[in-house]
Amino acid sequence: MTSSNPPLLMSSRDNPLLKEVKRLAHGSTDYRKFGRFWAEGDHLVRAALLRGVRPQIGIFSESFWPLALDKYGQAAAKNIVIPDALYDSLSALESPARMGFVFDLPTAALVQTQVASVVLDRVQDAGNVGAILRSASAFGFKQIIALKGTAALWSPKVLRAGMGAHWGLHLLESAELTALDQLNLPLLVTSSHRGDFLHQLLQQRALPMPCVWAMGHEGQGICAELEARANQHVRIAQPGGEESLNVATAAAICLHASATAQLG
Repeated sequence: MTSSNPPLLMSSRDNPLLKEVKRLAHGSTDYRKFGRFWAEGDHLVRAALLRGVRPQIGIFSESFWPLALDKYGQAAAKNIVIPDALYDSLSALESPARMGFVFDLPTAALVQTQVASVVLDRVQDAGNVGAILRSASAFGFKQIIALKGTAALWSPKVLRAGMGAHWGLHLLESAELTALDQLNLPLLVTSSHRGDFLHQLLQQRALPMPCVWAMGHEGQGICAELEARANQHVRIAQPGGEESLNVATAAAICLHASATAQLG
C-alpha cells in the first residue's frame, strides 16, 4: 500500500538524527543511551511487522525508495529518504540493504516465573547469542535471561544473527544471578565432563519441559555460582572425540531435545 505521507528528504551528514542512527548501526551498546535501536534490511522488519511491532522511523536510500514504497511505505510512523552515498556511510554492512528502521527499545522486562527459558552466562560472541535466540524461539523457549557480561541483546550484530527471533521472545538484559530466584522451573546446566548424557535422558523420558537451560561463556563455561543452582547437569555425547561444542550448537541440541522429548 502506498504511503499517504511523503517522506522527509535529508542530505546532510551532520543531521542529528542521522548521526544518532550511525552510532546505533555501528555501536554495540549505544541503543541503551538512546532508548532505541537500528535494524537493517527486509527480513528483520518483516519479522517485526508479523509480530505486530511497528518501527518509528524508516530510512531508505534514494534509489531504493521507489521500490520499497508500496511494501514498506506505511511500515514506520515516519519515513526518511537520503542519498545512496549517505546511506552507505550509515550502514555497517559490507553490502548495505538500502533500507533500515529505528525501533523503540522495549521497556525493561520482569522475569516470567514459569516460562521455558534460556539463561546466558557471559556468552560474548554476538553470532552465538543471536543463534541461541533463534533456536530458543524455534523450540518454544520464550524467555531469555542474559546475565551481566553477555553480549548486548539489541546490538546490530545480535539482531542480524537472531534473524527476527527477538520479536517473539521475552528478553532480560544485564540480569543478576538473583533474578533466577524467581524462576519456578528446573534449571539444567550443560557441561563437557559431568552429568547425565542427553541422549540417555531422552531415551528415559527424563528431560523436564518446561525447564530452564543455562549456556555459559565460550571458554570458561558456566560460572560456579550458577552451576551450584543447577537441578541437573547434562552433557552431550561426542563420539567423534572433539573436546567441546560451540555454545550455540550445544544450545540448539539441548533445546531441541527438551522441546521434542514429550512428542514420543
